[in-house]
Amino acid sequence: GSPYQPAIEALESHPEKKFYNVSKLGGAKYDSLPYSIRVLFESSVRNCDGFLVKETDAMNILDWKTKQNHVEVPFCPARVVLQDFTGIPAMVDFAAMREAVRNAGGDPVKVNPACPTDLTVDHSLQIDFSKCAIQNAPNPGGGEQKPLARLSPLKPPLRKAAPCRGHSGCRGSCGAGEAGRSSGPFSAQIENTPILCPFHLQPVPEPETVLKNQEMEFGRNRERLQFFKWSSKVFENITVIPPETGMAHQVNLEYLSRVVFDMKDFLHPDSVVGTDSHTTMVNGLGILGWGVGGIETEAVMLGMPLTLTLPEVVGCELTGTVSPFATSIDIVLSITKHLRQADVAGKFVEFFGSGISQLSVADRTTIANMCPEYGAILSFFPVDNVTLKHLKHAGFDKAKLEVTEAYLKAVKLFRNDESSSREPEYSQVVQVSLSSIIPYVSGPKRSQDRVVVNNMKSDFQACLNEKSGVKGFQIAAEKQNDIVPVQYEGNEYKLSHGCVVIAAVISCTNNCNPSVMLAAGLLARKAVEAGLMVKPYIRTSLSPGSGMVTHYLSSSGVLPYLSKLGFEVVGYGCSTCVGNTAPLPEAIRNAIKQGEIIACGVLSGTRNFEGRLCDCVRANYLASPPLVVAYAIAGTVRIDFDTEPLGTGFNGKSIYLRDIWPTRQELHTVEEECVVSSMFKELKEKMEKGNKRWNLLEAPESTLFPWDLKSTYIRCPSFFDKLAKEAVAPQAVENAHVLLFLGDSVTTDHISPAGSIARSSAAAKYLTSKGLTPREFNSYGARRGNDAVMTRGTFANIKLLNKFIGKPAPKTVHFPSGQTLDVFEAAELYQKEGIPVIILAGKKYGLGSSRDWAAKGPFLLGVKAVLAESYEKVHRSQLIGIGIAPLQFRPGENPSTLGLTGREQFSIFFPPDLSPRMTLEIKTSTGKVFSVIALFENNMEITLYKNGGSLNFVARRFL
Repeated sequence: GSPYQPAIEALESHPEKKFYNVSKLGGAKYDSLPYSIRVLFESSVRNCDGFLVKETDAMNILDWKTKQNHVEVPFCPARVVLQDFTGIPAMVDFAAMREAVRNAGGDPVKVNPACPTDLTVDHSLQIDFSKCAIQNAPNPGGGEQKPLARLSPLKPPLRKAAPCRGHSGCRGSCGAGEAGRSSGPFSAQIENTPILCPFHLQPVPEPETVLKNQEMEFGRNRERLQFFKWSSKVFENITVIPPETGMAHQVNLEYLSRVVFDMKDFLHPDSVVGTDSHTTMVNGLGILGWGVGGIETEAVMLGMPLTLTLPEVVGCELTGTVSPFATSIDIVLSITKHLRQADVAGKFVEFFGSGISQLSVADRTTIANMCPEYGAILSFFPVDNVTLKHLKHAGFDKAKLEVTEAYLKAVKLFRNDESSSREPEYSQVVQVSLSSIIPYVSGPKRSQDRVVVNNMKSDFQACLNEKSGVKGFQIAAEKQNDIVPVQYEGNEYKLSHGCVVIAAVISCTNNCNPSVMLAAGLLARKAVEAGLMVKPYIRTSLSPGSGMVTHYLSSSGVLPYLSKLGFEVVGYGCSTCVGNTAPLPEAIRNAIKQGEIIACGVLSGTRNFEGRLCDCVRANYLASPPLVVAYAIAGTVRIDFDTEPLGTGFNGKSIYLRDIWPTRQELHTVEEECVVSSMFKELKEKMEKGNKRWNLLEAPESTLFPWDLKSTYIRCPSFFDKLAKEAVAPQAVENAHVLLFLGDSVTTDHISPAGSIARSSAAAKYLTSKGLTPREFNSYGARRGNDAVMTRGTFANIKLLNKFIGKPAPKTVHFPSGQTLDVFEAAELYQKEGIPVIILAGKKYGLGSSRDWAAKGPFLLGVKAVLAESYEKVHRSQLIGIGIAPLQFRPGENPSTLGLTGREQFSIFFPPDLSPRMTLEIKTSTGKVFSVIALFENNMEITLYKNGGSLNFVARRFL
């Protein structure tokens, strides 16, 4: 147990609940720590066992002020999130471990992930199904309808990519709401139910080829889904969010959030690592978390800590009050821009200051989610009253909320708005004044030309004067106030320069925070209630994108008001939708052309900008959704909202924009009380009921997984073949041949299998022998659960430069026979002959992102050691984690200075008492002897290596 047991106390308000009182333990030093570092400290105190986490680690974290950037510390996250198929290799390893533990005489039922593990299967299934049609779709996020016939045959008209909140790097749908999911390609798999448009309840046409495709695809995924279902039944600690739960991905991540863990009446803060690119959004809820690779998540599931350099923490202070017309998007983009300019790469960011309480939880999770754009590891918003209010609507019951609040206050992880509470000391502070955030629109010709909303009238005037060009229209002064009367539907209207003829509210993928669409809806409601209307000739339309936005608009009850102003839903592919996107009326087009009027389109998505909706509309402005509605009501962009009314309401009263603009308070209230609560209620019901297809999917319930020997997706890997009760002393590597002789900067992409399976490759030969045609190969990523495919794909990169071959090719020489073979075939021959193999490499071996097969693959090829000039840190620890020895040439030495050709045989001896960074001797068959450094950094790594890697180390713990 932890040496810190004396620090365990009972919670005053709930004496049955126990916790480590880290605030008392840390004293004044603790009080000056950033909140995010306090979470790291609590984790190290609670998990301190003297082996994986030592007392010195906890003390280093407490000394953060002087130790930041200088020490490595362990971190044991409270839980893990796996996204779709990245979860397969980890679960396959656990299934194999059960088998190994049983074979060694242990109890397989004891083998479970060490921490709660959540699998979300909502992401790639659909993308996998539509063969990535979404990612290459020309029109992400909605916008003008294209005739259905022109849709690519693989893309059902409905799969509009659902916008991700605030992720401009997002390449596709993160899941859709009622519309998207009930109609996602998944639904067509089994029953051909017609897809209905969620607004008009009319069927959406779907090309036949799509259906055929989808039936075929379901077969591809069934096996993996069955394996997931078996996992969720037999392992403790595993929750699966099945496909088709019908909620946006972010909602799933939030549904899984605990904020405070209560494990058998013991409390501790929630924290998470995950393979999901959106993991960082949870920091907006006060949960420390970030994204890692598959092999790190698996280590955490095995009960091993992650190691990180104690990070710097940049404090981002928010001050001032937000201008009423600034939307969430303006705020989020402005804050992220400030962070991009400050150097926050590789650091934690933490928010403080009086302005925080003005940000809703949706704003916070959006900012936290955009981390990759400004390079921070995470952006942390400590829990405060806004968070608690949100959790109440998100379905936390009263008792849980009380315990959460009491606990967070007891360990000083709760942020008070009172300025009296003292702020932590940060590595540096970035200040963002919220009052400096001013709303602007972009246009009239290029999206990079920004116009502050208050200057819109004078700026448009300037554009009329300016020479024809990127901004100017060059209209003679005497013509600038021309008015062209036009008859439309029996009434006379007057058109003039700056008149709005197109107003489109489009949910735009880039930075769609659904609350901004809700703001447009609330503005519409207040406008209708005040008696304002939109002139009938203005082409108004509303494209909700899908999913989240649809949910926001329907559950808040604003749709009828939007349609009353003419903003009818388009873009779902049903005939009513398509009918709504008619071109400009003939009469208006002619009047504009004859009077040479500069008419305007105002849009909220970047879609129609360059593609100009209509050749007679010469000015196009991009504006936030509520401003699009406001300009539509005003009917012109030549208006100063401060001094001129939008129009006349009931009783002839002049109505100004400020009279109907929804306040942030109103917006947050509707968002929390209507939208959030209905969303989580619905998700909870769906999770409890499950869905028909998932419930009908048959899966075994046996303690051990019944491996299907014919399967080409899921296979029992051979990591545990020699699991004995006791670890043996490290075995000498005798007379090893060199499998590959590589140069500098070999990346994990060279090593690890990725992408499609080449027809001439070893993996292709294997799949062909199993009776598959090239069309059925799928990708390496999809077959991660099959070690036979993955081993054959290791070092199968065509750009691999092996010095034995002399040109880039995934080949090597098998020295005993002198043949040139695929790397796998050579390794297989060596294994049959009982000859161990090693890899020779230059500097920075294993660069690049961590990939779970970059270490497992070489291990299964029989590689016993890598001998390189230097290593990428993460890859070095992954080699030890799988049981391969990372050896380093002494400074200034390398194969050429030592005169090695790589054709020799090498013998490496390990002393029984290995110690960190010990010097070892290597003898070659040509009689050379030289020394290398064994790159084990600490005793824990040596223990792992002696056990044959972390998988075997953990399996022995279960024996």
